[in-house]
Amino acid sequence: MADCYRLSPQGLSLFVRVTPNAGRDAIEGVERRDDGSAVLRVRVKAVPDKGKANAAVIALLAKPLGVAKSAISVSHGETARLKTLAVAGDGPALVAALAALDGPR
Repeated sequence: MADCYRLSPQGLSLFVRVTPNAGRDAIEGVERRDDGSAVLRVRVKAVPDKGKANAAVIALLAKPLGVAKSAISVSHGETARLKTLAVAGDGPALVAALAALDGPR
C-alpha cells in the first residue's frame, strides 16, 4: 500500500482526494499522484457547501477505520479537494484498517 498517511503520537494524518457531488459514496483506494505523493481517493454524494462534503467523508471513513466520527477532523484543506484528515486512535491499528481498505475489490 502506498503511504497515504503519516503516523503521529495521536494517531495518523490521512491524505485524501475528495470528489464531491458524485453519484455514490465510495472509497476507491490509494492513488499515486504525478508528484509522487499518494492519496486515498474518496467519492461522496454530498455537495461541497457549508462542510457537507467534509462531514460525508468523515462519516464514510469512520466505520471502516474503526473510530468514532468525532475522532476524525479536517486538519488541512477544508475547502480543497486534497485534504489532510487527523484521525485519533491507535496508529498501527489504523494503518491495518487502511491496508484493508486498499485491498482487492
